[in-house]
Amino acid sequence: MTRFFGLRGTRLNVVTIIGVLMPGILSVGYNAASLGGVLSLGSFERQFREIDVADAPNKNLASTIQGTVVAVYAIGGFIGTFACIWLGDMLGRRRVIMAGAVVQVIGAVLNASAYSLAQLVVCRIVIGIGTGALLATIPLWQSEISPASKRGAHVATKGIFSGLGCAMALFLDFGLSFNDGSVAWRLPAAFPVLLSVTVFGFIIFLPESPRWLIRRGRISEAQATLAALENKAFDDRNIETRIEEMQASFNLAGNQKKLAQLFSMGPQRTSHRAFLAMAGMTFLQLTGATVTTFYTTAIFENNLQLNESTSRLLAAVYQLVGPIGGIFCVLTIEGLGRRTLLMGSAAGNAMCLALIASLGSQTGNIMAAHGAVFFIFLFHFSYIIGFGGIPYLYASEIAPMNLRSTISSISISISWAISILVANVTPLAFNAMGQRYFLIFAGFNAAMVPAIFYLFPETSGRSLEEIDEIFALSKSLLDAVPTAKKLPPRQAHDLPPPEKVLVADLKTLDSPLESPV
Repeated sequence: MTRFFGLRGTRLNVVTIIGVLMPGILSVGYNAASLGGVLSLGSFERQFREIDVADAPNKNLASTIQGTVVAVYAIGGFIGTFACIWLGDMLGRRRVIMAGAVVQVIGAVLNASAYSLAQLVVCRIVIGIGTGALLATIPLWQSEISPASKRGAHVATKGIFSGLGCAMALFLDFGLSFNDGSVAWRLPAAFPVLLSVTVFGFIIFLPESPRWLIRRGRISEAQATLAALENKAFDDRNIETRIEEMQASFNLAGNQKKLAQLFSMGPQRTSHRAFLAMAGMTFLQLTGATVTTFYTTAIFENNLQLNESTSRLLAAVYQLVGPIGGIFCVLTIEGLGRRTLLMGSAAGNAMCLALIASLGSQTGNIMAAHGAVFFIFLFHFSYIIGFGGIPYLYASEIAPMNLRSTISSISISISWAISILVANVTPLAFNAMGQRYFLIFAGFNAAMVPAIFYLFPETSGRSLEEIDEIFALSKSLLDAVPTAKKLPPRQAHDLPPPEKVLVADLKTLDSPLESPV
């Protein structure tokens, strides 16, 4: 077969999104939401009596076990992501993505055939390991192969596909909930096999990251790959210049990859950049979105006193708000920038969560319950426009080349660790606090706004090597933001209008093949 399906330039970038990023992130969203959609399903509760909270004689014990079953998925995600600290640079982005897809298939098969609580726990861990590997690697890979002018829009589609994956899981759960047999939850459990096989089938034929190839000393292959991605000749002067910039950036950072480097500044302020990447992923978990993703159906049914059928349908429709917010993010991320979307999202989250806590706490007031439902939907939109994809993008953008996989993987591992804690605590917190639990996350979101304003430099429209330059010129944590404002992007004149970034890409699917220069 012709290399990269015979595609070059924009068409090749579109295929990387449709063939790998889309099904890979769909599976991430699907796996995150699928269990929440069946937790209160009759056939599921009969199969796993230990987590049937409604009929349990000891509701606190049942809630604890349920929280553990939900949380072990995040434990698996943590393991899979943490392993990428070493595997990401050892095997390369493509091989890690292949491995993650295979592990997800194994986990899905085990999940669909589960008959005991122990088997359910094991399969949830296995699925989490595969998901963690994909989540740590796909956004990183996409950011490294996308042109600077479209990198934000390309990686930000993560928010669209993650929301669609959650919606797919919950609609499938809802559609099969009227079946009283175990097929109601076994069939949805097997569905991720299709998504994982799609990822594996495409990534085999798509390009490796040019920056990883340079790290491995495969300069000629990196130049050929970059030429294909940008639809230029192998010996084009712009391609040669880009390769020289990547090599210079790599040489400045040093060719030694040691975790100890994360705790030293060095010429590229490594610990400063690692701190920002980790902070962004920590903020993501403190938004409160983990609570609503894992427990959406339970919130509507048990806390807002809606009937089971209505709760399941609302939970599925709720996830469709995500793609709407994701589209808004994709269309504005290069124009408004990462900082504006993150701050706007955090402020919106804080207001929505405060209102959810206030309205949802009014037991027996049907109008207040409806108002709480509305603001839960609005919260999801607000969350996605800032935190649906940008933290993953930002973590991969600001890391130096020699530690990009390491910093990105550690940042996402921290996110998984917090997710484990939140998933375990949430059932107990709801039993003790009800909807007032959301006030905690409202406070976290409010605190994020000034933190982002003073600490997070803008990266929109800059090559990864230009971002290296911003930090090299910075002298302190508070210096990066003003430095980025003073240093104009070298490629600013090449940026297309943000709303046309993906539209232009998709239109090329209907046009003749781009011919090599």
